[in-house]
Amino acid sequence: MESIKISLTLAESVKDFVNIVSKYNYNIDLRSGRFVIDAKSLLGIFSLDLSKPLTLEIHSEKCEQLIKDLKKYIVD
Repeated sequence: MESIKISLTLAESVKDFVNIVSKYNYNIDLRSGRFVIDAKSLLGIFSLDLSKPLTLEIHSEKCEQLIKDLKKYIVD
């Protein structure tokens, strides 16, 4: 499993993010504090506090391409 921090501050960003992660057939979760939702769920993402960075949890060992596709949302 790979974990990275991302930031989704605009509604357009969330829509683009969901379109990207939906292309991958493995499980991808978003964690905000104690809440965990499916990263492919548009409504689920909007239920989180988007003012803070989120933790993206990728349940696959082969996720290099996904990380490249999400580069604009990754924060340090």
